[in-house]
Parts: sequence; structure tokens; C-alpha cells
Amino acid sequence: MSAVLDAREARLEPMAVDQVDAVVAIEQQAYSHPWTRGNFIDSLHAGYHCQVLAGGEPETLLGYFVAMQGVDEVHLLNITVAPAFQRQGWAPLMLEALGGWARGQRAQWLWLEVRTSNERAQDVYLRHGFRRVGVRKAYYPAPGGRREDAIVMSLRLNEPASAWGALQR
Repeated sequence: MSAVLDAREARLEPMAVDQVDAVVAIEQQAYSHPWTRGNFIDSLHAGYHCQVLAGGEPETLLGYFVAMQGVDEVHLLNITVAPAFQRQGWAPLMLEALGGWARGQRAQWLWLEVRTSNERAQDVYLRHGFRRVGVRKAYYPAPGGRREDAIVMSLRLNEPASAWGALQR
């Protein structure tokens, strides 16, 4: 069953160590090969841009993302919406926030990888203006000890707003 929250009830805030267990619980619900608690703790300690999206009464964790800043670029490592809140526009909202933060860091590009089988996420990224730029062979673990390719996608952040908006249509 899916719960619905109004965007006015939600806010992004830095991920705190005491939220990691709740983040991991969502990660385990959302993925067949989830990140571990250690992956999130390491990301926090490394100073990555780790944000949670929370809202409602009582406060509910809707989603989160982890991004790593590089030279002139930001790499989105993980973005997840809790299964109960998927298909409500939270992923685009988080992508928009990440893009704003990345521009503030003077990044020129936003990069990510997505499983070839995750067509729904690819559609979200394409609608947000990302372009497919390559494939990483056998990048992700898959069931049965197999591996799955990743599609590499990028978003140029320094395009004029009018050009960026046209990409979203």
C-alpha cells in the first residue's frame, strides 16, 4: 500500500548517523543488492553529500541520496525513494535539489550509473535532462552470482536554464 504526502510536508536535511539504520531498512526493501550500513557510514565519514527526505506526522523517511563531489563534477552514488512513496515525484524533487547543490559547488556535470534493467529510473533521469553516455559492463551484482551492465548517464549543469528546461519536456 502506498502512502501519500504533500511536497509542502517534506524537507531535505543532512543524513545523520542515527538515521542510518532507517536508511538501511529502506535500502533493503528497495533493492535486491542493497548498500550496507558500512557503505552509508563510510559515505558520511568521507564527507559525501548525504541527504534524507523526511516529512509527515509522525516524521517519515521518504528517501535519500548520496553524492560524491569531484573536480568540476558530482557523482550520484545512490538515490532511493522508500517503496511506499514511489511514483509520487520524490525522485525528481531530490534530483532537483542535488542539481542545485552541485551548481553551488561549481560542478559542471552530474554523473550516475543505473542498472540496464531499471527502466523506470532511466525514464526519471531522461525526463530530468540526463543523457546516456556509455555502458559499464558487468558493473552491478545480479541474482545467481551473475553481473548486470550499468548505463552511464550525465547531466551538463552549466547549460542555460531555458535549454535545461527544454530538456525536461
